[in-house]
Parts: sequence; C-alpha cells; structure tokens
Amino acid sequence: MKKVVVITGGGSGMGLEAAKYMDKNKIIVISGRTESKLENAKQELEKLGFEVYSKACDTSKRESVQELARFAATLGEVSNVINSAGVSPAMGGKPEDIMRINGLGTVYMNQEFSKVMKSGSVIVDVASNSAYQLPKLMLPTKHYHLAESDEEKFLKKTLWLANKIKGDYQKAGLAYAISKKFVTWYAAKSAFDFGEKGIRVCSLSPGLIATGMGELEKENGGNLIPLACEKRMGKPEELGFALATVADERNGYLAGVDVLVDGGSVRGMKEFRKQR
Repeated sequence: MKKVVVITGGGSGMGLEAAKYMDKNKIIVISGRTESKLENAKQELEKLGFEVYSKACDTSKRESVQELARFAATLGEVSNVINSAGVSPAMGGKPEDIMRINGLGTVYMNQEFSKVMKSGSVIVDVASNSAYQLPKLMLPTKHYHLAESDEEKFLKKTLWLANKIKGDYQKAGLAYAISKKFVTWYAAKSAFDFGEKGIRVCSLSPGLIATGMGELEKENGGNLIPLACEKRMGKPEELGFALATVADERNGYLAGVDVLVDGGSVRGMKEFRKQR
C-alpha cells in the first residue's frame, strides 16, 4: 500500500514548496479552498514526477476536513500531514473567522486525521512567529482547552480582547497572534494525546515569508525584517524544505515542540537587535 502525504494550503506558497521536497514514491494530496489554484499546483507537481490529487477543503468546517481525511485514506496509508492552511490579518476577516480557520481548523485536522493514521505517521501544524510576540498577560491560554468541549465559549473567551480594540487590522492582528499561539499549544497537546498511538505531532512557526500572503503582510509586519539575522524575508522554498524535513518520519523524536523558522527575527526583537 502506498503512503499518502496530505498538505492543506498546498495550492501555493510554502505548502506547495513542501510538496516538492516529498518522496516521489508517496502520493501527494493538496487541498485548499480555491480549486483553480489547486489545479495549477497539481499540474506543476505532476511535471516534476509526483502522483498528485487535489481536493477542495475548508478546514474551518469539520465536515469538510472529515471528507478530506476519508478521501486521503482511500488512496493509501496516510503517513504525513502538513496543515499549512490559514489566513493572515491583511487577508481580512473578523477575529472569529481568523480563529475558526487557524485555531479550530487545527483541532479538526489533528482530530480527524489521527483517526486514519497509524504508528510512525506525522502531523505538522503551521503556526507563526507572531505566537512569540504577545506578552503572556495577553494570552488567554487558560481558555484554550475549551476548543475541544465548547467551541462558542472558546471563541468568546479567547477573542474578547481582540474584539475590544479599535481598528480592523489591529483586531485581526491580535486575533491572528492569539490563534497561532493556540496552534503551538494544540500541536503540543496533540503530541501527548496521540503519542501512545505512535503519531508524532509538532508545529512549525515561520517568520515573514515572500509568498503572496507574506507580501500582503509586509506593510505592517515589515518591521521584523531588519530584526532578522540576514535582514530579509524568508524564501518559500526555504520554508518548504523546513516543513518537509520536520514532517519526515526519520525525525522520530521531534514531538510536542514548536520549530521556529523565522531567520532569527524573534530572537533579534527580544535580545540582539532590541531597541534600547
């Protein structure tokens, strides 16, 4: 039975780049919300010699994620899942929409795919270095557990501050940072929940990357660029390789942690390039 790699957000950016570093003996399933983008990505990967399937999926809806998991399982043994689907502040949307896609989408992906995965498989959830930028007092971590028991209460409790501040971008930006901090937390929780089944889970937090999404954020997030070691944005192929490496089964002891791949910008902000 062939092994199957599932990549959400695989129609472009770092998700598509990650697919290019996968084992060509594995079947690739790319998913996203825009079918035309998926078709273009599918053709690009097929030209490189991959066996590829595309499947539209809205990760903010559990039923859609369940369909994706069932589809992938019909193709073979699901061995690797990279959940890079998400929205950023500049893409618009209310705080609740951002948390549903980035936060609850991670819950649905991890829960539903763990049902069809076997020992030795891997889930990598994509977070962001924004998860490291908020003071602890602004992080509603004590309410994160509600995501599995009361979604509406989870949204209300985690987003109360984001809904109070002024400015659409400011609201979205705070909701985004909170949602990505949740992703790092939930990936770690999943690692312990699924560890006894032999399913490895971790998260990866990119910095500002020169993708379509990254370019949208450059105007407001560009202040991080001079804080990085090389004072530049990351390249999509660099993050694609990082994702593929973290998702590789041979990294068997890399679990329950977040891998920060941001060119050093968080460390620069907090220490080496900190404004005094």
